[in-house]
Amino acid sequence: MRCGDFKTTYAADMTIFESGNARIMLGLFFCLLFTLPLYVPGYLLDIINRIGIAVIGAIGLNILTGFTGQISLGNAAFMAIGAFSCGYLGTKFELPFYLCIPLAGLIAAFSGMFVGIPSLRIKGLYLAMATLAAHFIVEFLVVKWESVTGGVAGLSIPSPKIGNFVFDSDAKLFFLIFIIAIMSVLFAKNIFRTKVGKAFIAIRDQAISAEVMGVNILKYKLLSFGISSFYVGVAGALIAYQAKIISPETFPITVAIDYLGMIIIGGLGSILGSIYGAIFITLLPELLRMGTSSLAGSFPELVNKLAAMKELVFGLLVIIFLIFEPSGMAARWHSIKNYWKLYPFSH
Repeated sequence: MRCGDFKTTYAADMTIFESGNARIMLGLFFCLLFTLPLYVPGYLLDIINRIGIAVIGAIGLNILTGFTGQISLGNAAFMAIGAFSCGYLGTKFELPFYLCIPLAGLIAAFSGMFVGIPSLRIKGLYLAMATLAAHFIVEFLVVKWESVTGGVAGLSIPSPKIGNFVFDSDAKLFFLIFIIAIMSVLFAKNIFRTKVGKAFIAIRDQAISAEVMGVNILKYKLLSFGISSFYVGVAGALIAYQAKIISPETFPITVAIDYLGMIIIGGLGSILGSIYGAIFITLLPELLRMGTSSLAGSFPELVNKLAAMKELVFGLLVIIFLIFEPSGMAARWHSIKNYWKLYPFSH
């Protein structure tokens, strides 16, 4: 009887898909995923699109915080940089979306690398405060740099298009968002099979030892900030295309807190955890809203109180996960999967 998971080569240990069944299940999942616009109503598609964007942003933050160990509260700032860069390039220079999105990501990446310079001398809470300061600087520039951002009035974003085909609905944007999301997941999954990804993890686990072994701390910390900010900038560009109108209020500091919650609840240092956390945190306010709506007829007074419970529930969930499941939802999934791999033996 085959029990457990046995590898005989390093290549087998590093493979993304552990078995043919995994490839088949993933193929079936993609088939189901890309048929969703055919039968899912517009409101649910909007939520699913937001989940896809959140997955990209959460992976970006996890690369920096979960895999490299650099705490950042500047996620909303880099998202805003990506969104307004995309909007400006699209309206001012009339560039197509397939140029606007990567350029917006690159602008966010260079901004992130600049903000990441203090990480060479400070870490922990001090680095978190430095990235928080960057958020307020970006917020000030977004408000005051009216010729680029439109100021408090915001910026109208033209719908992306290829030739005569316009992504002007949630059903059409779905394909754009999830193709980019899948590419982002695959790139992130592969990067940690390379020297760069191993260097990130070494810096997180023990920076001094990594430097002694020859890891260039300066290079890889800045590279981590750059890759992370690129992901977040791309997510911001997609938010701009989905929202069609963006303003400084679109990217408050609570967005950065939400993304931190995603990677904590989903699992730090886990690509799968980023996906789980993005799904969970995006669905949480919608589930609370549906719950309060169902009680509106019977308990109208209770509804008013429950409407403001998102922050309370969010905070409680973070605390609960930190206490009972500090490794996040991804670790719980791996525990369940490993149980069935070892079944019927316990060891």
